Amino acid sequence: MADRILVPVDGSDRSDETLEYAMETFPDAEITALHVVEVGQGDIGTFSAMTGDVPGDEAELERSEGILEAARERGEEHGVEIETERGRGRPDRLIVRRAEDGNYDLIVIGSHGRDGLARVLLGSVAEKVTRRSPVPVLVAR
Repeated sequence: MADRILVPVDGSDRSDETLEYAMETFPDAEITALHVVEVGQGDIGTFSAMTGDVPGDEAELERSEGILEAARERGEEHGVEIETERGRGRPDRLIVRRAEDGNYDLIVIGSHGRDGLARVLLGSVAEKVTRRSPVPVLVAR
């Protein structure tokens, strides 16, 4: 059984559904919602435990805080305390790095449902995380 679960969130309906799935499927686990403010193909990035010290413009940080606040509220609705963290960088790399550094047992991530050529050309965060993760990854469709 997974005791510590990392759930990347991006404000989409799919990530909201994924967070709900994690709470319902693993009701006794500690769940952390991670939002990554995406930047280009550069460095891995930085983390913050919601202290606001991740570099970025105010609009990005406000949007990020809104996404994480919604995750905490969704947790309250289910009687689950959701920890939140924010990162800035490439989402796939930061998710994997956080899983390594945070002693997580599982990553639960949403699939955006890309098929065929779009998936091959664009790649997906879920696919990259699945290939690189040091812990099991559950991809919710």
